[in-house]
Parts: sequence; structure tokens; C-alpha cells
Amino acid sequence: MSLMFNGIGVSRGVAVGDAYLLRRNQIDVTSRSLSKKSVPAEVRRYKRALKAARVQLLTARDNIPQDAPSDVSAFIETHILMLDDGVLSQRPVEIIKAELINAEAALQQQREELIKVFGSMEDVYLATRIDDVNHVIDSVLRALDDGAEHVVGSEHWKGQIIVADDLTPADTVTMQHHGVAGFITETGGQLSHTAILARSLGIPAIVGIPNIRRYVKSGETLTLDGHLGMVLAEPTDDMLADVKRQQKETRLRQRELGKLLDTEAVTIDGVKLTLSANIDIEEDLKALKRVNADGVGLYRTEFLYMNRDTVPTEQEHFKVYTKVLRALKGDMLTIRTADLGADKQMDGAVNMRVRPLAHNPAMGLRGIRLCLSDPTLFLPQLRAIFRASARGPIRLLLPMLTNLAEVDQCLKLIEQVKQTLRDENVDFDEKVPVGAMIEVPAAAIAAEQFAQRLDFLSIGTNDLIQYTLAIDRIDDQVNYLYDPLHPAVLTLIKNTIDAGQKSGIPVAMCGEMAGDSRYVRLLLGLGLTDFSMPPNLILETKHTLISCRRSTLKKQVNALLNASTPVEQRAQLDKINASASDN
Repeated sequence: MSLMFNGIGVSRGVAVGDAYLLRRNQIDVTSRSLSKKSVPAEVRRYKRALKAARVQLLTARDNIPQDAPSDVSAFIETHILMLDDGVLSQRPVEIIKAELINAEAALQQQREELIKVFGSMEDVYLATRIDDVNHVIDSVLRALDDGAEHVVGSEHWKGQIIVADDLTPADTVTMQHHGVAGFITETGGQLSHTAILARSLGIPAIVGIPNIRRYVKSGETLTLDGHLGMVLAEPTDDMLADVKRQQKETRLRQRELGKLLDTEAVTIDGVKLTLSANIDIEEDLKALKRVNADGVGLYRTEFLYMNRDTVPTEQEHFKVYTKVLRALKGDMLTIRTADLGADKQMDGAVNMRVRPLAHNPAMGLRGIRLCLSDPTLFLPQLRAIFRASARGPIRLLLPMLTNLAEVDQCLKLIEQVKQTLRDENVDFDEKVPVGAMIEVPAAAIAAEQFAQRLDFLSIGTNDLIQYTLAIDRIDDQVNYLYDPLHPAVLTLIKNTIDAGQKSGIPVAMCGEMAGDSRYVRLLLGLGLTDFSMPPNLILETKHTLISCRRSTLKKQVNALLNASTPVEQRAQLDKINASASDN
């Protein structure tokens, strides 16, 4: 008999395969007393486990496909940085020595301390970071247990559908490397790390089906629809035939999208669109070229600062930027200055952890606030950006601006840098456009004033939505409130687009919403024509938008904006998406 389960579809695609139930061995955290004589051996044992966990993460990172979006490596790098942090690399060793207990017990004690500290802050953002800490600590505990099941090396997973309680970023990358057909987890949400990685890697996935491992057996045939969030166990022949038909249609669609490579991005009624890529590292450029993107709409530079003991020098910045410009061959490169803070910390002796611990890092000293408070971080990057501007077209994008005083401070520093370069007879583009990330509600409300001082605006919807709605989008407990259609969110987006049009400056969007097929027609109807997204979403977005007539969408969007309830909004959005092909 067939069984049907419903969860949250987080990564589109349909899959058929035998179920593989991932049940890791119970981790033994029993406390054992040690003699002073056995402490050095226990410390060595702990350090070997740390090294083994790190090797597992590095192996996962090395197996990331070259054309995978940069957020894939970002999650892995975060876990590597956590392993290297003193709270995990040093503190458990101190506990072993001080309390004469085994490594498992010491690490568990440190876990409990971290949970207590994070929990006492009553901060949703930090609550989600403890999930990462748990993933990393569990990987070390498994390495301490030589008999525990390891994820890496599971070649027999090819073509199977993995069913698990949860997956780490390393798990997800490993599964993609071994060719799994898809995966299902009992926990997680639309914006969990697992979901984001599944979308980036193109793995059909469903999360949030509690206790599914009680009802599914290893080896059972499963079908998975990552769009509808539906799983079928032991499907009938007719059901299997339908899924295989869908798979064939998906392959045909991918081939059809490939034909759009050289098609101009213009709507039916002649509106020219710009479809740019978001990138983090140089390797992302290969994927960008494969989809013929209109340059880089967001180059995140934080990873220049990561996993190192010193701040990157001006020359290091300059070499990286010029290399990217050479690869772009004349296309625009929009460089966001370092958006450090919150979950993006620097390593080593000169890192930000020497500062007092912020009660709420997401709203603390981060982004442009940090750069303005510490010009030694900011000025070398600014100099490198302007020096690189002599080698190709560059736009400079400032993150996390909240008021005009910050804008004026930045412009003053930029002018100082330019004057210094003039005095040194260094070539640079005097007219490098300077823009603002609009990701704080205050900036969106004051967008008209920002537009009068700057050359362009770029809407960062990820932060804008979560700050507007006061929720963390990757916290499973509250992410159901993360709603891009909330009237307040749409009002702020529209206000920013209107401000740019009134002042005659470009407005782009580089948040996740810009590449989401559910919302791109809505954004076009709001007046947005400049979209920046992960490279793997560009052709799909192009296909969606060139079949639209913006004049028609404007009328339909106005009806959505005037809707009085979420149900009416969703109905209007469905109407916009359903009728687009008829425009």
C-alpha cells in the first residue's frame, strides 16, 4: 500500500529512489574520571578528533562542484572556523586538565555552557547559531567514537533518497558528490541551511516531516516532489510513470533554458532588463560565464578576511579585484565593501572577538558601522577598489547604511582616498559609482534622501525582510513569519524603487527574492528592472521575465498592493504568475 507524506518542499525537482535511513549511532557522552597520568593521552585523543572532524569538512569543501553557488562553501567555511575557534579547540582541553574528565564529557560540558550563554541573551539570531555549534560538536564527538557512522565515503548512496533527522552542510555536499537522488529530513524549514544548500546544489529535497523514519523502511521505493513537498512510499506503477514523465519534462526544460544564453533580456513590451550575478569567490566566475550574466551585481568580499590571522592588505585586495575584472572582460563589477560582524567574523589575533561580546550581533557593530569605527579595515579596501577601477568598470556598494551621517562619512573617506591617489599619481576612475545597500527599514523609508547623495541603490531583501518583521529567517521556530509579501516589506521595496526613479539613478535587487520565480514578476510590476542572483538562477529568471508585459503587470501588482488580507494577496500573486504567459 502506498503512503503519502507532506512536508516543506525546499528544492524543486522530482526524484525516484530507494530509501536510505540515516541513523547515526548514539553519541556516548558518559563522564569518566581520569588519572593525572592519562590526561596527556586524552588531550591527544581530543586533538586527533578535532583534526578528523576538520578533515571531514575540508573533504566536503573540496568536493563542492566548481559551478556551485558561493553560499555552499560559505556554510562549510563557517563550520571550519568554529572548529578552529578557541571555544572548541582550547576550552575543552582546559576542562580535561582541570577536572580530570574524558574528552566527550569535557566537550559536552562546553556545549552546555555555550547553550546557556546564547540562551541567556534571549536573541533569536544567536539561537540559530547554536544549531551550527551543535552540528560541529556532534562531528567531533563522532570522531571520538571510532565505531560511529561517518557520512564521508558513502559511495553506496548513489541514486538513493536519504531520510534523516537533520543534515549538516558537510552532509549535504557529500550527498551531492555521491549522486543522491534527493533527501528528506524530519526537521528544518524553507530557509534552513540544509534547504539553502539543497537549492544551490540542485538536489530535490523536502524538510519538516516529523517521524518519517518510523514509517519508511530502508530499501523501500520513494518518490519525492521538491516543489509540492510530497513524498510517496511504495508508489504504484502509475505513480512511478507520472514521476518519470515529470523528470523527462524537467530535462527538456533545462535544455530549453540553455537556448536562452544569447537571447536579449527584454520584456514583450520592450523593457530592457539587467540580470547580474552574486558571487563570493573567483571560482563563481565560471558559473557566471556559463549563463552569460550581465556582470556582477554583488561581489561579497568577506571571505578575503576569513580563516586568517591578519587583515588582508591593500595589495591582496587589489590582486583579487583585478583578476575578477580580467575574467569579466569589460562587464560591470559591483564590489560590496566588507560586511563583517554578526555571523561573519575574522580569525586570529586581530579579530573582532577581542571586542566586547555583542548582545545582538545582527544589530550590533557590523557592516559599515564596523568599517567606520575602524578605518584600518576600510581604507586599504577602498584604495584597492579605486586602483582596480583603472583596469575595468567598478561600482562601490556600501552595506548596512542606516542614516545620512554614515553616507556623508563614507563619501568623505572616499574623497580622501581619491585625493591621496591623485597625489601619488596613481591611475583610477574618478567617476566610480558609489551606492548603498538598502537592507535596513530606516534606509528604505529614507531612500529618496539616499538617492540624492548616491549614484545607485541595491535592495538586500534578506536582511530587509527579517529586520522589518523582527524575525530570523533561518530560525525554524519563527521563519514561518518570514513573508516577502507582507505589506510593510512591499511598501519599503516600492518606496526604494520609486526613490531611484525620481532621482534618476539605478535601483537593483541582490537579495534572495530577486531570483525567486514566485516573486520576479511582482518585482517587475513594482518597477524593478535590475536583478542580481546566484548564477544558476539567471536563465530561469530570464525565461520568466521575457514572457511578461510590464504594463499589464503594473495593474495586477496594484491590485495585490491593495489586497486587505494575506489570502487575497496570495490569490493576486497566483493570478500574476498564472497570467504572465498570456501578457
